[in-house]
Amino acid sequence: MDFPIAFNSHVTQEGEGDAGIDEGQQRLDGSQLDHIVSALGTITYQRIKKGKEYAKADARWGVSDPTVVSLEILTVTIVEVFVVFTVNGIVQNKPYRHFMQICLCVCELYGGWMTFCPEWLTGSPNLNTSNPLYLWVYLVFYNGLWVVIPCYLLYQSWLAMSHAFSETGEVMSEKQETTIFSL
Repeated sequence: MDFPIAFNSHVTQEGEGDAGIDEGQQRLDGSQLDHIVSALGTITYQRIKKGKEYAKADARWGVSDPTVVSLEILTVTIVEVFVVFTVNGIVQNKPYRHFMQICLCVCELYGGWMTFCPEWLTGSPNLNTSNPLYLWVYLVFYNGLWVVIPCYLLYQSWLAMSHAFSETGEVMSEKQETTIFSL
């Protein structure tokens, strides 16, 4: 049941920041924002508040950074749908669970790489590494979870698939593969 914990952490700990709202700009009140957010179905007001806090460590989360926005669009459209199927597969012990788990873990690791690699290549101008709390808790610990947990889940799926193949001792023949693809 590790995957639901990781999903919950992603949904509740990350947020989209304040989407570049400056102090002088007009803001929506809570009810207007809640209505828009629930209508879009992509984020919650709580995620925005947490995103503002995380933006103190990584400034890209406080503005509409194209890299972060691009990755979050994938997260809230495709990846979160995969998560629902994966959690269902885990709870009901469905065989497709490990395939979905592998897909999600690879997505998460790739998303982390695409979030931080450009930043490292440009000298980390948006990361606040001067404050020990932001550096070690927000940037290293919380983002480290998004490496450790997917790697653990990949290993778990690898073991399950290895066990399944070693039990049967078979791998699909070319004829079986052709039959599957001709459906």
